[in-house]
Amino acid sequence: MTNNNSLWKYSDFIGEFIGTFILVFFGCGAVAVTVLFSSHNGLFQIAAVWGIGVALAVYATRHISCAHLNPAVSVAMVVAKRMSGRKLPTYLAGQFLGAFIAAAVLYALFNNSIIDFEVLHGITRGEPESIATAMIFGEFYPNPGVVNIASVTMLNAFCAEAIGTFALVFFIFSLTEGCNVGRPDDNLAPLFIGSAVALIISIMAPLTQAGLNPARDLSPRLFAFLAGWHQAAMPAERSGFLVVYVIGPVCGAILAALLFRKIIEPIMLKKNGDTGCNCS
Repeated sequence: MTNNNSLWKYSDFIGEFIGTFILVFFGCGAVAVTVLFSSHNGLFQIAAVWGIGVALAVYATRHISCAHLNPAVSVAMVVAKRMSGRKLPTYLAGQFLGAFIAAAVLYALFNNSIIDFEVLHGITRGEPESIATAMIFGEFYPNPGVVNIASVTMLNAFCAEAIGTFALVFFIFSLTEGCNVGRPDDNLAPLFIGSAVALIISIMAPLTQAGLNPARDLSPRLFAFLAGWHQAAMPAERSGFLVVYVIGPVCGAILAALLFRKIIEPIMLKKNGDTGCNCS
């Protein structure tokens, strides 16, 4: 009983760690097999893997923690007063560490293939051209995997990440709000959240690879930096990756939380009161 009680104290950390590990392992894994083996044809296949990974991660962990699996979502939940700010450090620790370990496991699985790819294409790890393999872990704008893409400025990229995360958080709130009588059954909500992720990636990924999640980007990027990609993973002249992939999603998530709490939720409460619907 003592051991069980001890584990219960760390349930939030454990849930966020496991869920974020699942999300990053399968999502970045889809990017890895596409870069290295051309396993997926078309953006939507990769987006679908990300979406399925998100849904499975939520199903696997939502009764351990709240299955945010994303620092931007956790911040939004605090802003909307759906979670105590005291829990935020625990959630962030689980998310960032889970993403880092997922990147390490992927590296262990695919490193030999990455080396073969680098040799075949004359890529020296750590040089600027090694972004072609560093993109397995961190994200870059414009998307290195897209041919003949128009120029993407830091402002363009910031807006893409903020808008994408805004949409994701808005959907999460809408799909889990008890006063939204149009929401799906609770057992189906993770599938719809995963579908929202796939949809958003399908639109935003050509611009920024569609991070939408500071832990998904920063932890694997840090791992790549330590694993030999160095400045290719964290280019000094493009430190805008912090603005785009960390601040952008957090700003978008906060705006979505404020919109929902200040405008959408009161409207739902009023409408339900007028029609006799019961919010639960």
